[in-house]
Amino acid sequence: MALLRGTTFSLPRFGSYFNCRSPPFRLSLKASLVDSLTRKEDKSGSDKASKVLLKGMEYPELEKWVQSHGYRPGQALMLWKHLYGDKIWAHSSEDLSALNKDFRKLLSEVAELNALSVKDVLTSSDGTRKILFALEDGLMIETVVIPCDRGRTTVCVSSQVGCAMNCQFCYTGRMGLKKNLTTAEIVEQAVYARRLFSSEVGSITNVVFMGMGEPLQNIDNVIKAAAIMVDERGLHFSPRKVTISTSGLVPQLKRFLRESSCALAVSLNATTDEVRNWIMPINRKYNLVVLLETLREELQFKHKYKVLFEYVMLEGVNDSIEDAKRLIELVKGIPCKINLISFNPHPGSPFRPTSEEKMIEFHNVLAEAGLVVFLRFSRGDDQMAACGQLGMPGEIQAPTIRPPPWFQMFA
Repeated sequence: MALLRGTTFSLPRFGSYFNCRSPPFRLSLKASLVDSLTRKEDKSGSDKASKVLLKGMEYPELEKWVQSHGYRPGQALMLWKHLYGDKIWAHSSEDLSALNKDFRKLLSEVAELNALSVKDVLTSSDGTRKILFALEDGLMIETVVIPCDRGRTTVCVSSQVGCAMNCQFCYTGRMGLKKNLTTAEIVEQAVYARRLFSSEVGSITNVVFMGMGEPLQNIDNVIKAAAIMVDERGLHFSPRKVTISTSGLVPQLKRFLRESSCALAVSLNATTDEVRNWIMPINRKYNLVVLLETLREELQFKHKYKVLFEYVMLEGVNDSIEDAKRLIELVKGIPCKINLISFNPHPGSPFRPTSEEKMIEFHNVLAEAGLVVFLRFSRGDDQMAACGQLGMPGEIQAPTIRPPPWFQMFA
């Protein structure tokens, strides 16, 4: 089936059909950069816990902190540039030669520049990179860098270790929640991505909070991290190119829309409460009516703002023409775009991806109704770097949910 005229393919969301035929390939960074970064970060040892994390502060907070120690605001600006500037990368106080000597000594004693340690970098056959980071407590998170042939590269950051949402089609969601990430741990994922890979994949212009975790369950740190990312004195991402995704935590969603200028994505994935209750248990608390009415009300006050609805297509579950027609009705009155996402299988999942032909058919029904709709085929699935595939093997903890009677083939 042909796509309707004017169809646009958006940046794929990291993965299509699960395929382990390609052997794991570790990206050889220049001068063994992964090893050197790890060595530099390990030198601080166990003192990290007692030090302030500089990347956990917004600029006004950092400036106030610097002044509280008797130094001028100009030192704060120079420090900020060393933390986030394009041409400078400070790993430790030893790299802050432009700063006052006494101030550098203070920083070495009371502050920590690094929140993460790079443990490995894997690259997919399509150029997608997955960075494995270790936290101070030894837990691991994953960050994905997705290059695009249109000159745009996206970094997908994690906001939690694991996830409490138990979405049935998501590997991370089945892990259970281990902890929230700090502001510094979130921000540093974008810093590493930009500095490690910009020379290879081009300018990293987009950030999506679509890695491990439910971002709005960690809303304080997520809002703060996003504010640091868009600060024009540092990383300077455009607010409309920093997207926070949620499964539908309504109170936090309201707060986010009122406090942040960044973009919002909502994982919808079903057109009836019965199906959404099954595949996304959060729907039992905030059902489709509550979620969508909240968006209608809140978006009245957001000028030229469109929410992005994400719709992971599962064969025989949510991909019928009837689903497409219901989706048209559900989003009426909501300024929106819709991404139809190819499901990325993972070990133990009973679900299968909708065929490409059927995805196009579903797309065309929506497009004919005047909706802005994109097809997102897969990237990074041969390294388990694709959407819904992030997580450590063998860490599934959350129970499966009994499907509705007419979906017993998934039981």
